[in-house]
Amino acid sequence: MRILLALVASCSVLCAVEAPRLFPDHSRVVFQGDSITHGGRGGDPNHVIGHSYVMLIAAPQAAAFPGADLAFFNRGISGNTTANLVDRWQKDTLAADPTVVSLLVGVNDLGQTVGKGRAFDPAAYEATYRSLMEKTRAARPAVRFVLCDPFVMPGKNTSAALAAWQQGAAAQRAVVAKLAAEFNAPVVHLQEVFDAAAKAHPPVEYWVWDGIHPTFAGHQLIADAWIAAWRQAGAP
Repeated sequence: MRILLALVASCSVLCAVEAPRLFPDHSRVVFQGDSITHGGRGGDPNHVIGHSYVMLIAAPQAAAFPGADLAFFNRGISGNTTANLVDRWQKDTLAADPTVVSLLVGVNDLGQTVGKGRAFDPAAYEATYRSLMEKTRAARPAVRFVLCDPFVMPGKNTSAALAAWQQGAAAQRAVVAKLAAEFNAPVVHLQEVFDAAAKAHPPVEYWVWDGIHPTFAGHQLIADAWIAAWRQAGAP
């Protein structure tokens, strides 16, 4: 029994040491967005990071580098649009003194427009999104951004007007690409990720169960794509 416990402990340490380092010491990483990011987060230490892609990125880093003083903040709120983020940006983002800010937002902007038979306005989306980034850069000049593409898949929440949802999401991705170039931020190309996954291993519901929200398998795809984009950008 002692030998078995020793082997388990040894394996745990080795696994932690072998995890790739993503963030320098004292990093403070804020993940912002809507329900996709939120992931059922709560206030106690067992739930504070939620069960979304955020946990899949943060947990291995926290376990592998407990002495690095890494802090991760899940600030996603279900149902939020870009305008909702503006209203709480100071309290939920800037107050955390972030060194990295990750953004995944836009599907509720579509839900409030094309989901209700109205036209989506890319210019308003860009202006609001830009304001978030400008406020952050002004307050934290050294901050780094990671921008995640909004994505839409066929499903019960989107299929009634799928073409309009897809057109709106494509316009949002063009905005994200533009802002990423201006702010020197990596882009996580989630529409490409989910399109490829659904084509290679259907049905789409295995990855995104209602056209909007990923399954646990889908969240792993987001985490993997996020890490890949971050590392490609030269992190840590």
